[in-house]
Amino acid sequence: MSQQSTPALLRPGRAFALCCFTALMLGCGYVPFSGGELNGTLTPAPAQWGSIADVNIIELETNPTEPYSVKLWIVDMGPSLYVHAGANQATWVVNIEQDPNVRLLVGELLYELRAERVATEAEFASFSDRYEEKYGNRPRNENVAEAYLFRLQPRN
Repeated sequence: MSQQSTPALLRPGRAFALCCFTALMLGCGYVPFSGGELNGTLTPAPAQWGSIADVNIIELETNPTEPYSVKLWIVDMGPSLYVHAGANQATWVVNIEQDPNVRLLVGELLYELRAERVATEAEFASFSDRYEEKYGNRPRNENVAEAYLFRLQPRN
């Protein structure tokens, strides 16, 4: 079959790249697809996240009335956790802007938290340093006015 009649997605170079991408995402536990309500053991948030936040990927549920969950990278700094969307106003970001109540799943432990958008350059810079330390590169778009960075803390 010639390349002209082969669908673009199935061309050898693209098929190989798609296979590599899929293997990488599955191998590191990150599958960038959304889901619904999260299930786990409801657990009070700790004073310090410590080893709980050592995982690379968590699941975050937004929109309590119609649960929407995504897998995200997470960074801890002191008593808070942080999730970052860059300048991408993804569905989970829009949901948080409408209702800041979220649920976080780490392993089998489920935490009810509240998300607050980071607004200061100093806090964003500290997050970026910690992000680089954990993941080996700086976050996309470090402009606090453009990027969506959320601090997760226990609900009051």
